[in-house]
Amino acid sequence: MPALVLVGAQWGDEGKGKATDLLGGSVDYVVRYQGGNNAGHTVVVGDQKYALHLLPSGILSPNCTPVIGNGVVIDPGVLLSELSGLQERGIDTSKLLISGNAHLITPYHRTLDKVSERFLGKRRIGTTGRGIGPAYADKINRVGIRVQDLFDESILRQKVEAALDDKNQILVKLYNRRAMPADLVVQEYLGYAEKIRPFLADTTLVLNQALDAGKVVLLEGGQGTLLDVDHGTYPFVTSSNPTSGGACTGSGIGPTRIDRVIGILKAYTTRVGSGPFPTELFDADGEALRRIGGERGVTTGRDRRCGWFDAVIARYATRVNGLTDFFLTKLDVLTGWEQIPVCVAYEIDGRRVEELPYNQSDFHHAKPVYEMLPGWSEDITKAKTFSDLPKNAQAYVKALEEMSGAPISAVGVGPGRTETIEINSFL
Repeated sequence: MPALVLVGAQWGDEGKGKATDLLGGSVDYVVRYQGGNNAGHTVVVGDQKYALHLLPSGILSPNCTPVIGNGVVIDPGVLLSELSGLQERGIDTSKLLISGNAHLITPYHRTLDKVSERFLGKRRIGTTGRGIGPAYADKINRVGIRVQDLFDESILRQKVEAALDDKNQILVKLYNRRAMPADLVVQEYLGYAEKIRPFLADTTLVLNQALDAGKVVLLEGGQGTLLDVDHGTYPFVTSSNPTSGGACTGSGIGPTRIDRVIGILKAYTTRVGSGPFPTELFDADGEALRRIGGERGVTTGRDRRCGWFDAVIARYATRVNGLTDFFLTKLDVLTGWEQIPVCVAYEIDGRRVEELPYNQSDFHHAKPVYEMLPGWSEDITKAKTFSDLPKNAQAYVKALEEMSGAPISAVGVGPGRTETIEINSFL
């Protein structure tokens, strides 16, 4: 049985948690393959709302095994707190598997993240300050600490001391901060070992054996395509690869085992943090999208920047991810507009451009070229089939599908688990 990949097709916050949860009842494993607790998913089940930051959304599906893959960076304190919060609400978390090769976020990563961002001033990236970037930097520099190191005190101590020999120089001499004692970090992290041990697994082996046995594996990315460190709006990006290619390296599943790549699109566009955003709105429409859509970051608590749908970005996401399908979310938020603008191209220095410019300066100066589509006023949250939608809402979905380059197989018409119209099956 092949694997499926679920990726954000914009700047993140598209509703991947809802999509994963919807599929969770039909899949056997849900794998988080990159990022850390800088990503957040909100999942609504009945009258219960769950905010997940590090855990895969599949943890809410009782028949599904949630997996944190090797490509994730883990803050163990955050992980255990999130597990505890779910357990207190009656959620069984015992099936969680964690890769021993996943890297750990430490206190010095968090400190460096915050002070370096503050030091940049107006040039700041807009990071969450949770240590994600510094942890990935240590991974690439081959001085990172992995989950498996928690179970060998000698190795853990050697790695922490070596890291702080360098990082304390930076904290003290560059940022005028106190040095961080290595022993305190070591003792704190040794304290996490036995709490994490029950979840430890060779996840690459487990997942490949599951596929061999005919199981369904869903690979879930955090953030979105335009935040990918290679393919996003660099440098205003995350520190990992949320795009579909990252699913392979972050899970240990080969590309030939992936059958479908599903892109999650919001019916309009949002982003959190700094960086260019061609369709961003600074008027009453932008405020209405923010208010009606509840556009506040699950993890950051920051208001999201809001704008109209950008088909240029959607086409780009289709191309770099090899998308086979789209899941369109939050269509209900657009109810009430007489006309809805959709960005179909950019104007850059007087030229019409229909593909995402590779040049950062061009993208920064891109002005949206809009096409107006008729809106609708009817409540769509009770719609069960595509034909239940108002004609103009149907036309809006079809127009976005044609512009984006891949079929829209599901449409979210409300925040709840059941408020989804499935047009084509993902499985």
